[in-house]
Amino acid sequence: MAIAKVTDSTTAIDTLLAPFHQFGVNLGLSRIQTLLAALGWPHQSVPIIHVAGTNGKGSVCAYLSSILTAAGYKVGRYTSPHLVDWNERIWIDNEPISTERALTILNTVIAAIDPNSPTPTQFEIVTAAMWLYFAQSQVDIAVIEVGLGGRLDATNVCDDPIASVITSISLEHWQQLGDTLAKIAGEKAGILKPDRPAIIGTLPPEATEVVAARISTLNCPAIWVEPAVEVPLVDRTPPTSSTADSLPWVESGGICYPLALLGRMQLINSAIAIATIKVLRQAGWQISDAAIVSGMANTQWLGRIQWTTWQGAQLLIDGAHNTAAAIALREYVDTLDTPISWTMGMLSTKAHREIFQALLRPGDRLYLVPVPDHSSADLDLLADLARSVCPEIGSIEIYPDLVAGLTAAIATTDTHRSVLCGSLYLLGYFLKLSRSIEK
Repeated sequence: MAIAKVTDSTTAIDTLLAPFHQFGVNLGLSRIQTLLAALGWPHQSVPIIHVAGTNGKGSVCAYLSSILTAAGYKVGRYTSPHLVDWNERIWIDNEPISTERALTILNTVIAAIDPNSPTPTQFEIVTAAMWLYFAQSQVDIAVIEVGLGGRLDATNVCDDPIASVITSISLEHWQQLGDTLAKIAGEKAGILKPDRPAIIGTLPPEATEVVAARISTLNCPAIWVEPAVEVPLVDRTPPTSSTADSLPWVESGGICYPLALLGRMQLINSAIAIATIKVLRQAGWQISDAAIVSGMANTQWLGRIQWTTWQGAQLLIDGAHNTAAAIALREYVDTLDTPISWTMGMLSTKAHREIFQALLRPGDRLYLVPVPDHSSADLDLLADLARSVCPEIGSIEIYPDLVAGLTAAIATTDTHRSVLCGSLYLLGYFLKLSRSIEK
């Protein structure tokens, strides 16, 4: 395949990566290993924390990178997918990579592709660029989120991680990972390495059995994490800050800290991060309680149970792109004690019935919109399915685009709370649209 090298720093990253989109999702390690070899094995100089899971891994990565940065370390963070720009995937010290630097490094990676070997996927090229950027920048540590699965994911090329984390396991991406929790657990447990610490969140029994067996085989020191518990004001452990004081506080593993991210699922996500930090402390990393408090208080994670505004009205946005995430979102909106106006779009590959079952309640309203530029589910079929799942829903309406659907939904804010969800791609489109309007 002939690949054009892009040198103009004003050229969009999208344009540079477009030729590789055709290779889609193709799990395997041979292509990324060949590419990294051509680049001088940059990943071998980067100490990492490797994070897998169905849900929660992005939040855990955000917590960890924020705490470690507060502790004074130079910290890389790699997550996916991005919501608006490719730059969102690669960070150092809570700052995304610049477009100019990203283009320079991506051009280096593309130039290293062997034309006589299988062409890397888009994700593999970006992953190789991440490793090269972190190595060149000499980060002290990198927090790396698995892209898909674990065992054959392009991030799974390090033999000696500081720690491996599995946040949660539920049925998603079964087309690539397997149609049972046991099969999916086997793929995610593929990031575990011999004799290296494993930090594991709350898993279903079927998945727990598989992960526990893998831990035993590899002799991994394992921590099975329980959710944090809320603590009253009088029980908080100093030091605090004005930002931290305004937040709810919780305790896990003997450490009290504030929670900046919303939703009860952050009790387990934050506890996983704290357990990982304790592993680092035991290995000699200098991370004070003050750094934990500051890092947790200042953690940000875009588009996950996040309040924003649209046309002057309050709007809650969240991906809720699988059943477990939808359950977590419903748990949060139940605390609002009001009917919900849902603006939703979903990909054709998602578990539509289960997501509707988790979210919809009598008296809610549903505004269905397409997911732009992706394989969007048929809106008429979604409407029929939603009605069968929740016959007492207040209304179901279909709109040709997101703006029309959101405009109709927020018109009900006198009686309903408005929520946008169903797809991270839809959220990304909304955020890009919002930014263009602000400009």
